[in-house]
Amino acid sequence: MPIIEMHLLEGRSTEMKAKTAELITAAAAEGLGVSPSTVRILITEHKKDGFYVAGKAGRASDQNTALEESVE
Repeated sequence: MPIIEMHLLEGRSTEMKAKTAELITAAAAEGLGVSPSTVRILITEHKKDGFYVAGKAGRASDQNTALEESVE
């Protein structure tokens, strides 16, 4: 039984997380040759002040600015 963990900044909708889980499940099932019913997805959300990239809370570079704005 594949178990896949994701860590995200908080703020995405339930629908976004569900769609992502569906897509990851399909890819894992196909790639690993297992039934989708055996794939488990664990999503852990983090506050911006607890998520650091390149020593900065919630951002690695200007590339992440759009992401941060989308989850605010």
